[in-house]
Formats: sequence, C-alpha cells, structure tokens
Amino acid sequence: MATASKASQDFVPIKEIRDGIIILKDGSMRGILIVSSVNIALKSGDEQSSIILQFQNFLNSLDFFVQIFIQSRKYDIRPYIAQLEEMEKSQLNDLLKIQTHEYISFIKNFSSNVNIMKKNFFIVVPYFPPTLGGKSGVLSGFLPKKGEPTTKAENLLADFEEHKNQLEQRMYVVEQGLVRTGLRSAKLGTEEIIELFYKLFNPGEMDKPISLT
Repeated sequence: MATASKASQDFVPIKEIRDGIIILKDGSMRGILIVSSVNIALKSGDEQSSIILQFQNFLNSLDFFVQIFIQSRKYDIRPYIAQLEEMEKSQLNDLLKIQTHEYISFIKNFSSNVNIMKKNFFIVVPYFPPTLGGKSGVLSGFLPKKGEPTTKAENLLADFEEHKNQLEQRMYVVEQGLVRTGLRSAKLGTEEIIELFYKLFNPGEMDKPISLT
C-alpha cells in the first residue's frame, strides 16, 4: 500500500518563530544577526593583520558555538534597468538620451556575460534550554508538573521570556565582539526571519533587501 507523501513542513526543523526567536522542533532556540562586510583585499597589510587578529580574538572569546551563514544570490538588475529606461524617455537633451541608451546597452551586455552576485552575511546564535523533568528543550519548561493544572499560560510565557533573555545575552556578546572587528550587526525580527527562510526555500522568488538598522 502506498504511503502518503509527507508535507513540506515535515522537512523543516522550525516549530515556530516568536519575537524574532526561532524555536526548533527539538526545543532549542536560535537568533540571527545580519552582519556588514569589509573588503579586506583593499586594506593595507597591517590593517589586514589587525582585522584577522581581532576576528580571531572574537571567536576565541566565545564560550558557545555560532554558525556563520553566507547567502549568495544573483543580483537582479531589472529594476535598475527599468529606472534608466524611464530616465531615457524623459530626457530632453538628444546627446544625453543617446548616452543613456548606450549605457543601458552596456549594462545589459555586461550583466549577461558576468554573474553579478549579492551576498548577505549572517551569524546564527544558538541556545539550548536546560533539561527539566527528564525532558530536554525549551518546551520542557512548559510541561505541567504532577498535581498542577494542565493550562498555565503565565508559566509558559515566563519560561519563554527567561530562555529568550539568555539567548539575547549571547547575541549581545556576539554583537560587541563584532564591533571590535569593525563590523556592524543587527538582530533580525520575526518578519525578516520569515522572509529569509522564504527566500531559502523559494530561490526563484525576487529578492528584497534585508538592511541593517
């Protein structure tokens, strides 16, 4: 007898996203920071050594692991081309109109021969809530004890806030460490995380930029 195919959600380890915090199905939690970048190749030898040393010190200062995630996507120049074409139509000077048309042709030809990539840099910070009552994970703190009512929204919320604070403290440590290396970072909110995962699972969709605040 053929078994029914599993839903797509069965292959996604995320249980829910709440207040900018990812709760996985195993009960662990994740926070995501989007991080600026620096072109180290444009730095002098001394500056390169300093940046590398600072980043090494940052990694060595952490007493928990982090995941560095780089999202590399082909840059969509169609909105830029459309903007240039509107400028060409509204241009009154014939010489400027010709130059704009030639520039558009150059951009189209260049982008068709060269893959123009856009990269976003993220650091994923984990937190594993302590084991409670012989069960692991953040949801273990939500389980009622014997003799207690089965519904206690206050306890559930309090446990989540406690674990969230622990994770955000870790994220703050990472943010401060990145500042010393000359990098800016910002915590992704719930909508931004949903957008990020939507793009990961739907790579054909148009990109929308996630910007540092």
